[in-house]
Amino acid sequence: MPEFSPRREDPPPFPLPHIEQTPPSRISDHPEFHSLRRAQRRFGIRATILSVGGFLLYVLVSSFVPVVMNQPLFGRLTLGLTLGLGQFAVMGVTAWCYVRHMRTRVDPLARGLRSRLYETGTRRGRSAAHAQGAGQRLQHGTRGFRTW
Repeated sequence: MPEFSPRREDPPPFPLPHIEQTPPSRISDHPEFHSLRRAQRRFGIRATILSVGGFLLYVLVSSFVPVVMNQPLFGRLTLGLTLGLGQFAVMGVTAWCYVRHMRTRVDPLARGLRSRLYETGTRRGRSAAHAQGAGQRLQHGTRGFRTW
C-alpha cells in the first residue's frame, strides 16, 4: 500500500512538469516562518517548564515538608517566605529572558521574512501592473502584516 504524506508542504517524490515552482503565497507556507515558530516555541516551552516547575516545587515542598519551610533564616523571616518571594524574582527573570530572546533571535527573523515577502509582493504587483497596461491602475489589497 503506498504511503501518503499528511503534510501539505512535503514535495512529491517525482517531478511535476506541468506545475511551475512559485514562491509560497502565504506566510505560513514559507520555510522561514516555520523556523521562526520553532525558535519561539522552543524558548516558550523551556521558560514555561522553568516557571511552572519552580512554582510547583515550592507548593509541593510547602505542603509535604513544612519543617523545611518553617526554618527561620533571621528574625521572623523563614525559608518558605523567602522562597515564596523568590517566585516573583523567577517570573521577572523569565519575562526579561523572554523579551531578550525575542529581540535577539525571533524579531530579526520576522523582520527579514517580512521584508522578503514585501519585496516578493511588490515585484508581483509591478509585473501585474505591466501586464495590465500603463493606463490602468493596480489596486492593492490590505494584506499587510500587523506590526507590534
